Amino acid sequence: MVSDGPANAQQPEPQPLGDAARGREVFRFETFGNEAFWFNAMRMQQGMEEKKVTPKMLLELGVHIDMEAVEPTLRKALETEFKTDLSMQNAPLLNNPKTTAMLINTNAIIGMVAKDSNKDNKLDITKGDMVGLSCALCHTVTDASAFNMPDGGSAGKRMDGLAPLTLNVGKLLATAANSRAYYANLQLSMDGKTVGRAAKGIEVNSTEAEVDAYLTNIDNYPVGTFDETQDGIGNPVKNVPLFRQDLAAPYSSSGQNALAEDIANSSYTSNLDMSTIATDEGREFLYMRAGAAGVKIHDNYKKILAETGVKGYPFVNADMAGKPGEPHNAVGRRVDNQKLKDMTAYIFSLQAPAGKKVNSEMASRGRELFRSNCTSCHNVNQGIAVDAKLIDLKTVWKGYAPVQTDIKRGDPKESEVINSPGDYDDKMIIVDASDHGEPRGVALPLLLDLNRTTMFLHNGSVKSLDELLNPDRGKDAPHAFYFEHEKERNDVIEFLKGLDTGNGNKQVSSLK
Repeated sequence: MVSDGPANAQQPEPQPLGDAARGREVFRFETFGNEAFWFNAMRMQQGMEEKKVTPKMLLELGVHIDMEAVEPTLRKALETEFKTDLSMQNAPLLNNPKTTAMLINTNAIIGMVAKDSNKDNKLDITKGDMVGLSCALCHTVTDASAFNMPDGGSAGKRMDGLAPLTLNVGKLLATAANSRAYYANLQLSMDGKTVGRAAKGIEVNSTEAEVDAYLTNIDNYPVGTFDETQDGIGNPVKNVPLFRQDLAAPYSSSGQNALAEDIANSSYTSNLDMSTIATDEGREFLYMRAGAAGVKIHDNYKKILAETGVKGYPFVNADMAGKPGEPHNAVGRRVDNQKLKDMTAYIFSLQAPAGKKVNSEMASRGRELFRSNCTSCHNVNQGIAVDAKLIDLKTVWKGYAPVQTDIKRGDPKESEVINSPGDYDDKMIIVDASDHGEPRGVALPLLLDLNRTTMFLHNGSVKSLDELLNPDRGKDAPHAFYFEHEKERNDVIEFLKGLDTGNGNKQVSSLK
């Protein structure tokens, strides 16, 4: 049926908004105290110092450098070194771990935020100050005006909201001296069972070296992805953009959060300070999600923290709120509400990149093919909100063949815990939208920034639009909606790469 979008599209819930200007500072620099987790539990600063992590190494990991935040003399020197072969001889600053500290001290390493922990009114991570993480780490790149590392990060002017698809989160986590402290977000093995990409999961007594081996294996933890759920399943999902989030609800690939502020709160109170999982509220949260298996994750994690000398947790600056498991406060904690609303306003205001300048004839043909084949789910006009209704897994994946597991949730209103062969549904096995009455399913993505995108589907399993739309993937593959003829496929791809919020191929301003 030819149309411009799904019939009877479900509208998103109203989103409370704050001040976007203040929200920019929250997005870029707010940690809500998680620097204490990264210093005292993960010990990332100590690990980076021990491993002598240099700016060049960070760029190779896909981290980005905000050159406007670099001290002018150092900036000029780095700009000169970027034009060389980056060898120690020709780029001594880029190969010096002391330069890393200098860049973090001025908050030039995007997403790695120096905090005045020793209260001396100076920022110096070599003299007692700690480094926390902000949302920008996984949702900001630069314009690469100073440098672009092949298959890595870049240096230039910040471009907030774009997904860093070459960020190696697993390897970055492995730079920490105590990566065991990230236990709950890893692929675990319990009672001889494991679910995820790795053949073997992490155990409660796995060594630091074994955890690091898991994290640094891109077959387990692909570049451009992050395992964001405390479920013991190895289910990294691709980093998503955070521009025009007013069009993107519900949030997360499983549609777990109706409100942007709630998924942000969950990130701050669990992913960025996982020690909340070792609290009584964290235990209740895991019990509701995964019953006895969840409690075992909690107990094992507490044991690991004790064995590795982690004390005084949780570290996040958050108020006790509501009941664990509620979308507004998943682990029974809530960071500053006003700051969450301010950040929501900011990510709602961020403009999407302009679409590619395309061949108008090809794009026009592609548009009509898209209208005839894709609009039961997707809009032609990317300037309007996606359908907030979740797409049933069987609809989007004909090969979905789930079987019952032995996990019984502690919350009876949530969906049954089932698992299908393959990893497309792994994100939804434990964490789905059933905690607030929605079905298990997949949230629709924004069809924006597709010319730059190198990963498709939430698990990042498809590497190009041609692969996505090519029937060679098979009828039982996830998102098996194909264009058999190469000419038609190329026309649709040309149309998709030209999309922006101006509708069709009209150019709009880039992010500032």
